[in-house]
Amino acid sequence: MEQIFTIPVNEEFDASREKPECGCPFCRLYRRLQRDELDIILGASMMEPDIRIKTNEMGFCNKHFAMMLGRRRMLGIGLILESHLAEVEKKISARSIFGDPSAASLKPLEKLDSECYVCSRIKRNLDAMISTAVYLYETEDEFKKKFAEQPYFCIPHYNAMISYASKKMNKKLYRDFFDSAQDIQKKYVNALKGDVSWFCKKFDYNYENEPWYNSKDSVPRAVKFLTGALEDGE
Repeated sequence: MEQIFTIPVNEEFDASREKPECGCPFCRLYRRLQRDELDIILGASMMEPDIRIKTNEMGFCNKHFAMMLGRRRMLGIGLILESHLAEVEKKISARSIFGDPSAASLKPLEKLDSECYVCSRIKRNLDAMISTAVYLYETEDEFKKKFAEQPYFCIPHYNAMISYASKKMNKKLYRDFFDSAQDIQKKYVNALKGDVSWFCKKFDYNYENEPWYNSKDSVPRAVKFLTGALEDGE
């Protein structure tokens, strides 16, 4: 029986199986989580004290600030920034009594520069989604079939998934899981490699009258496969 925590994983694996152009199911889950987190942070939760403490302390990366601005909820962003800037001011104003006077200020500011509240939330929840996918593979034969019919997994999410499964699955089942995942990747990268090669050949005048086949969008598809291309919209 499907449980609430398995629904998003099943939905995105279904979508990628039915429409291969949807790509890596974990990239779809990432974007889904990203949308949800931005909705939450710009909604009523921005006034919740425990969340404001965390956003004041961590702030947001450039990407997620830009997405927030793109939603044009300026009052909400303004309220977040009002208290966040007060926290930043404290960090800037800190001084060391002994030695380098900047020591007490720079370390917190460097930490601030490397943290993002939305990124941290997405990572935690996506890790849980990867765990759920492995759990479903372990417990449901239907999901094993669904898993084997995925178009591909982007390299970052493939690595995360295999790394997690290698630590959590029993050895026999892990071998089946790895073989299935590797077969998916090998099939996709072989086809992608051929598409990219044909794309390059099309710039040779000897091939100018040949059809493009499936190569026209092969370069961005290759980048998406290699990196996840998580910046391509919410």
